[in-house]
Amino acid sequence: MAITTVVFDVNETLSDLTPMGARFAALGAPEGLGPLWFAATLREGMAQATGGELTPFAELATATAAGLLRRYGVADPDAGARHVVDGFLELPVHDDVHGGVAALRSAGLRLVTLSNGAASVAERLLGDHGLREQFDAVLSVEDAGIWKPAPASYAYALRACGVDAAESVMVAVHPWDLHGAARAGMATAWLDRHGDTWPGYLTPPTFTVGALPELAGHLA
Repeated sequence: MAITTVVFDVNETLSDLTPMGARFAALGAPEGLGPLWFAATLREGMAQATGGELTPFAELATATAAGLLRRYGVADPDAGARHVVDGFLELPVHDDVHGGVAALRSAGLRLVTLSNGAASVAERLLGDHGLREQFDAVLSVEDAGIWKPAPASYAYALRACGVDAAESVMVAVHPWDLHGAARAGMATAWLDRHGDTWPGYLTPPTFTVGALPELAGHLA
């Protein structure tokens, strides 16, 4: 069965989270807390998913940011955490995103997003960078009731798009996300911008590309 629908992760896959480090630095905390904070937020969301629970990304992100800022002696960690999380509304997209989206659309593929964050944040990102009209749907796990990589999150996206798993491909920079999608029967595309090594304990991706425009050639 041919692939008709490309499902994108959003955070780090489309958006570039590098500027989040400057948000911590502006508060007097180490700039390197950016990746640690994002990983801690994902950890908390996935921990809840194991029990079938969901807390919105923004709530978890604010709590984990406040905890880190408190540890580094920031005077008002709660206000600082709000400053950090607000940075999600000002993120750039990666340099390869516009070209990759254009190539996939030219190949006749339908594009949607599935984020562990709020749909409104993904809408803002795509709208700010002139990409929103290229996507047929902007989906969030908040409507699925559980975070990725729980199987029900991918099943929700497939239902929303009205496609079988075999007709879809999940695109992400995170191996754990693609492992979850593979378990749900989807094809997977690892966007490996940094030449990393795939974890051997996870289901290998269907496709691996170093930049998003390369993917259209695999799917055409």
